[in-house]
Amino acid sequence: MLKRNALNSPRLLELKRKRQNAFRNKILFFVFLLILLIIGSVYLSRISGLNIKGVEISGNNVVDTENIKEVVNEKLTGKYLWFFPRTNVLFYPSDKIKTDLYEKFQGLQDINLRINSKGVLEISVSERSAIYTWCGKVPLDAGGVTQKCNFMDKDGYVFDEAPYFSGEVYFKFYGGALEKPSPIFSQLVLFKENLEKNGLKISSIYVADDGDGKVFLSSAGKSATEGQILFKTDADLEIVVVNLVTALAAEPLKSEFKNKYSLLSYIDLRFGNKVYYKFK
Repeated sequence: MLKRNALNSPRLLELKRKRQNAFRNKILFFVFLLILLIIGSVYLSRISGLNIKGVEISGNNVVDTENIKEVVNEKLTGKYLWFFPRTNVLFYPSDKIKTDLYEKFQGLQDINLRINSKGVLEISVSERSAIYTWCGKVPLDAGGVTQKCNFMDKDGYVFDEAPYFSGEVYFKFYGGALEKPSPIFSQLVLFKENLEKNGLKISSIYVADDGDGKVFLSSAGKSATEGQILFKTDADLEIVVVNLVTALAAEPLKSEFKNKYSLLSYIDLRFGNKVYYKFK
């Protein structure tokens, strides 16, 4: 009984109340400081000198400047947590801007962002150079049918849709394996160049899903599937070229290839150093 009365004595109750008040006052003080910090941060984030005042684009030749600005300005519009402007130089969404530009404009290869001393967001870009075209997973057999193509750069990256070109303006690649950059692409380019160095005029290369490849000769017949050189993509393509050149230098193929070029159906190089061919 004495112990309980001692715990409930006026002196101890007063000390307990003072401690509670002190703790409550500390909480209120920290809340006050937090509110001041938030208000101060919001105020500072809106100061003109700390916000982006404009956007400048450089380095683009194909992709329209206004289209790039439209994407960037969309990302700079609005606020974080209803208070902090996205244009603030410390918090602006640089990574999101880059990601959206790469997704929207696949012809862009490199994007660099920088805010200059005047508060202008400078965006310098470089564009992919169209060297080849990728024209689908399989070549069309039917004559007179226009097949949609996309540009390809030197590394086999497929990007913007290409307009229709009459004739063989761009070399064409076909095949699902080449829709995205692939280790085999550089080998195919070297294969193409070696064939051309040896006097062959070719218009396209097709890689089938099973690994078989076809080279289509330029102006060989009326159908896109005529005048083919058949090969295996997993073979040593330098040796394939040597076997082809050797075969074309020997009779009777040498004369037939020269005199019946437009009647060639195929030259088959899929069986080691054995070369099979057929004319119509």
